[in-house]
Amino acid sequence: MIWKTNITEMIGIKYPIIMGAFAGVGRAEFAAAFSNAGGLGIITALNYNTNKVFQNEIDKMKNLTDKPFGVNFSIMPPIMAKKHPKARTEETYIEFLDIAIEAGVKIFTTSAYQANEIGKKLNDNGCYWFHKCTTLKHAISAEKSGANAITLVGVEGTGFKNPLQNTTLVNVTMAKKLLSIPIIAAGGIGDARGFLAALAMGADAVCFGTAIMATKECGVSQNYKKKLINQDIFEEDFYRQIFHHELKDKSIYSMAAGHIDKVVSLKEFIDNIIKEAENILNSWGFKGNQLNIA
Repeated sequence: MIWKTNITEMIGIKYPIIMGAFAGVGRAEFAAAFSNAGGLGIITALNYNTNKVFQNEIDKMKNLTDKPFGVNFSIMPPIMAKKHPKARTEETYIEFLDIAIEAGVKIFTTSAYQANEIGKKLNDNGCYWFHKCTTLKHAISAEKSGANAITLVGVEGTGFKNPLQNTTLVNVTMAKKLLSIPIIAAGGIGDARGFLAALAMGADAVCFGTAIMATKECGVSQNYKKKLINQDIFEEDFYRQIFHHELKDKSIYSMAAGHIDKVVSLKEFIDNIIKEAENILNSWGFKGNQLNIA
């Protein structure tokens, strides 16, 4: 089946599936495997500390895949940056941005805090700018600033929390009503039903983060993967960290952990999502060979 959405048409990927930005493990081997499996692999720029190392990673990515891929710039919110003097700001990314643009990268994501300076430079150079945020207020602001698409993270997800953050369902359905640019859904999505549900709610693609951390290509430890697979998502302490905004500075996986049963390759993960989604569509009576939600 051909999957056609505003996002697949915009950036030329096979499936409307986007890789999350990962501190530490968001590197070329992981991202290239994601792109080769039909999604959009993402290199996370904060994993590199010099121009040369970052340039080498871009070169490595281009050697590992001929499919579209992107680069993420995660910007520390000011309140957090005060605690971390070496935290990345827009200004510290400009040289990396120039390197990626010069190398021909066309797709960029920004996250954690507003990135209007980066976004303007991307717009001026004919690149695509996808901004990730947690509230519709910030999404509307990013759209006005020139973002080409918005990734909205529901409270079921992980990362920086916002006291006014809504669920993935509320985020996506309201975004479809209030935004005119494509929407990428994120937050607690980990299986084919969640993938289809997000598209039905109005998303043009789905961003997978936690759901791919137990894949063979992900660089986290085997012990971490084992813990992820065995996580009881209804365990009180875990639940409170996710839904009661108790993440603070702590990194934790999302509610998508409940869908992870074993270690698989990225290709197997994405193939299974697509195959199961197509089976569900067929069971609902869909008989076409192309799903067009653009």
